[in-house]
Amino acid sequence: MSESTPTRAADAFITPPVPALSVGPIVLPTPGRAVDLRLRVTAPQTGTGTDLPLILLSHGQGHSNHLSSLNGYAPLAHYWAARGFVVIQPTHLSSRTLTLDPETPGAPLYWRSRVEDMTRILDRLDEIESAVPQLPGRLDRDKIAVAGHSMGGHTASLLLGARLTDDDGTEVNLTEPRIKAGLLLASPGRGGDALTEQVAASYPVFLTTDFTHMTTPALVVAGDQDTSSHMTVNGPSWHADPYHLAPGPKTLLTLFGGEHGLGGISGYDVAETTDENPERVSTVQRLTWAYLRSELYPGDKALRLACQDLAAGDHPAGQVESKQAP
Repeated sequence: MSESTPTRAADAFITPPVPALSVGPIVLPTPGRAVDLRLRVTAPQTGTGTDLPLILLSHGQGHSNHLSSLNGYAPLAHYWAARGFVVIQPTHLSSRTLTLDPETPGAPLYWRSRVEDMTRILDRLDEIESAVPQLPGRLDRDKIAVAGHSMGGHTASLLLGARLTDDDGTEVNLTEPRIKAGLLLASPGRGGDALTEQVAASYPVFLTTDFTHMTTPALVVAGDQDTSSHMTVNGPSWHADPYHLAPGPKTLLTLFGGEHGLGGISGYDVAETTDENPERVSTVQRLTWAYLRSELYPGDKALRLACQDLAAGDHPAGQVESKQAP
């Protein structure tokens, strides 16, 4: 599957793609972490602008070895970078590319470490910037977003303000104020009785997810066929919980026919994608890009035009709804 060509109507609001460079692995020595933090940076080549906004992209768990690492999610990373964003992808400790002892603290989800990876990236942007040719001096550190798919959506939710209760009964607040907007892609929903018995027993961290403090603007992307029956008894609506249960401003993109892979966002021609669909991937690409453009640059019309384009056809790929801050 290759990157889809936007429709003619979409040409009016989508920035024409430019060549992008991708550098990885960049290794950040990280004392106290089980292994050093490795990441990939994908960015527009020099000569295509300065003051570039950033997206921190958190991978999911998944069944493949390399998609859940800095080497995954090329359909999103390449699309965003070719249209003006710098995308930074860490390999979290939960990645199958690592062979950590199962007794490593935080295993197997490493939910707290995943969040710490993202804050560490922001703390060390100077170091990362200097490691990428053509990038020094081009980052806009006031325009930072986070994106996450599946378990990566859980990571992004915590950075955006969602909370949970730790094993010792303390409320965990890992909100990152440097992040101005988020993308939650097939992200986990609420806990409690929405979870399967197995998940509730094996991964109690999901039981206490609380979206009521998640005030940072976010686009929630959910497939209306994403049952995730191994996780929830609530069916596809579970993945829309971050939209419905968090305060505005929030936007929800529901993909018609979309399953957990959202058409194949984790990689090109990925066998584990149960709903492979280039048009669906193209919809995710365009709407996520347009959302971040309009959220990070007030007055930008990209999202409004993208929504109009989405609704214009006889057989739309999805629908969008929004709510404002209370």
